[in-house]
Amino acid sequence: MAQAPVVRLRSLSKHFGTVHAVDRVDLDLYPGEVHALLGENGAGKSTLMCMLAGLYRPDAGHLEVHGKPVSFHSPRDAMAASIGMVHQHFMLVPTLTVWENVLLGGGLPPLLRPKRAAAQVQEAAQRLGLRVDARAQVGDLGVGEQQRVEILRVLMRGVRIMILDEPTAVLSPGESEALFATIRTLCEQNCTIVLISHKLEEVRRAARRITVMRRGRSVATFDDPMESTARELAAAMVGEEVSLELHRGEPVPGDVLLEVRQLEVRSDRGLPAVRRIDLQLRAGEILGLAGVAGNGQVELMEAIAGLRPVEGGDLKLCGQSATRLSSRQRAELGLRFIPEDRTHTGTAPSLSVLENMVLRRYRGRGPWLRLDALRSRCQQQIEQLQIATSGPEQAARLLSGGNLQKVILARELDPDQARVILALHPTRGLDARATAQIRQLLLDARRTDPARGGHPARPAAILLWSEDLEELLALSDRLAVINAGRIVHTVRHGEADLPTVGRWMTGSSTEPEAARAD
Repeated sequence: MAQAPVVRLRSLSKHFGTVHAVDRVDLDLYPGEVHALLGENGAGKSTLMCMLAGLYRPDAGHLEVHGKPVSFHSPRDAMAASIGMVHQHFMLVPTLTVWENVLLGGGLPPLLRPKRAAAQVQEAAQRLGLRVDARAQVGDLGVGEQQRVEILRVLMRGVRIMILDEPTAVLSPGESEALFATIRTLCEQNCTIVLISHKLEEVRRAARRITVMRRGRSVATFDDPMESTARELAAAMVGEEVSLELHRGEPVPGDVLLEVRQLEVRSDRGLPAVRRIDLQLRAGEILGLAGVAGNGQVELMEAIAGLRPVEGGDLKLCGQSATRLSSRQRAELGLRFIPEDRTHTGTAPSLSVLENMVLRRYRGRGPWLRLDALRSRCQQQIEQLQIATSGPEQAARLLSGGNLQKVILARELDPDQARVILALHPTRGLDARATAQIRQLLLDARRTDPARGGHPARPAAILLWSEDLEELLALSDRLAVINAGRIVHTVRHGEADLPTVGRWMTGSSTEPEAARAD
């Protein structure tokens, strides 16, 4: 690079107890570039960038910004140096509105009147191609909408060095393109963008340079990402050749395990969220839901799981009417739920890994549990899923997000119990190897396994919502597109490509189908 770097990180290190999260890392960032950080979960990428953003203080090493040594004691110090970070896990106040969260972040003058502030935030959101309602309360927004608020907040603060931690994880293809168009505009203005992402193809297209981290260290730099393959990048991340291929197998649909008829559900704000939806889901198949966040996906899933009241319509589970059953009664019929919030909803952080894995087995087994057998099974699942933990007794709150997700899947995909699986964003924020592993687990759960003790396991039926459209197209045997609370298109695997589905998701050519999603 002919230009001098705007940021220099030299021998930066950060320890958490005995864990070397970042170990003597050097990194240069140049004006006008998108620099991608790749690595497995726990490789140290976010920790490294949190030091640059002022959230952590280095244990060793030093930082330079524009050639001058700096020492950040808080994110405010980093912001004063025009460095801002959009986090993978949200940093929003749920009881405040969108525009108030932006105001708290320093994006607008503090004395601006509410109406004017909301109008300015709305105008900026439209200009940047981020669909948010400035007057909405953040706690009422879906995960995807909250992610867009995070991006908007940082973009409105005029940062020159912006760190994006998995920014497209919850965006539709059109929104992702709009975001990268904004990024390209910022780079033309000599801004520096650090992109932390697990989407290898996205990184190859967007980044000028890629740094790969492994076990807290920088192990490789790719100066021309398009000359490198996804397989090469994945191998650099894990230190060995990695197979990212999925083995789909031919689906063999069986009995109808979930039937939804004319379902109507309201949002937390009392507005219609699911509008007379019909769908059928059979054993041995994955039905994917494609849609921009906020179009009724969460409300539909929660209503099926028994976590949200049904306003109208009926649903059957494994041949039984389930409309008025509690969530526990539905679970006893074999319904399993993988929530979008793995920390607060999917696990009990204060309990151990073992206790979280066997939560489903506590009920209906009398006063005694075979702890030795449960512990042995838990250890097998830890080894099978390669969960990075000190052992079954470790507290779940000490796991990384990716490893926490593996704990949830180990529990919810139990082939002895799961009949219908509702999966919301099962691979969000996971590295390439973990993503491929979990996708294969979902594919395997929907087909029989003659190797299980000589008896085929019952194939599960899976309803999958992911905002990674490539994931949906890869996994779904059928794909239903939802827009404004209605199923507007249904296609089988291979019948539609990513741009077409993306247009359906955002409202182009969305005349509702007369036929059910079956």
